[in-house]
Amino acid sequence: MRSALTLQTPHVSDYPELVRVWEASVRATHDFLPDAYILLLREHVLRQYLDAVMLICCKDARRILGFAGVANGRVDMLFVAPEQRGKGVGKRLLHYAIDELNAERLDVNEQNPQALGFYLHEGFEIVGRSATDGLGQPYPLLHLQLHPRKREQPR
Repeated sequence: MRSALTLQTPHVSDYPELVRVWEASVRATHDFLPDAYILLLREHVLRQYLDAVMLICCKDARRILGFAGVANGRVDMLFVAPEQRGKGVGKRLLHYAIDELNAERLDVNEQNPQALGFYLHEGFEIVGRSATDGLGQPYPLLHLQLHPRKREQPR
């Protein structure tokens, strides 16, 4: 029998596990990023980014399967362990971010078509583009906004 999944706020003591999920997810979905950049980003995630957002994680009885971070109405991060992709973890985290944390915006790497497809399927639409990422590197970001009709629909 499959154990129940719970959503909860992670503790600082969970940060190493969150970073492991982040890195595994990035390596599985962001093949356009060089290894040195992933290592640089990993330090930013651990030392700055996790503390800059309201975090929620999805856990089973043993481990964290994915997590999201929201700040100022934006989903600033949503990462799912590679072996959990396609099993509803990301959808559950995203819906919590929208319904409970009032997130209506997010950015996604243009070079990550699977993530873009997921967000479009979940009711977001592209409203802009930046040629560089948040650190000014040449990894274009698409800016997405939750479609107004999707805000009103029950989940």
